[in-house]
Amino acid sequence: MKYPEIMLVAVVTLLVGCDKVELKVADDKSMEWDSLRGDWVLVNYWAEWCKPCLEEIPELNALDQSDNITVLGVNFDGIEGQELVELGQKMDIEFTMLAEDPGPTFGWTVPVALPATFIVDPQGELLEARFGPQTEEQLLDLIQSQ
Repeated sequence: MKYPEIMLVAVVTLLVGCDKVELKVADDKSMEWDSLRGDWVLVNYWAEWCKPCLEEIPELNALDQSDNITVLGVNFDGIEGQELVELGQKMDIEFTMLAEDPGPTFGWTVPVALPATFIVDPQGELLEARFGPQTEEQLLDLIQSQ
């Protein structure tokens, strides 16, 4: 292999590695976005002071237990670390809470109203964003209609 070919292979390898999106989880662990391929992903923005957010937590917990559905929570107020873990426990959140908003990485507009749920299809494409409290039935109907 000649020098230009070696450089091309090196650049392509670096670029492919840059496509990997790593999500930081509330408990200081991380997960790769690509590991969720094949699942429907619901990215839910919530806040402790948002009454409709509190009402939909049991619905999201139930969805997260479904096959091929992963729920990821994003605290709208930017709470992180142990404080976020404890808040999630206090609010009975059983789904994975992210330590950082993934929206900017994917070009999503930060929601201006809560709760907000971004629905991502199994290929990793944003299907739609919904605002206001969602029920398990509403979200399953959307998923099953695709």
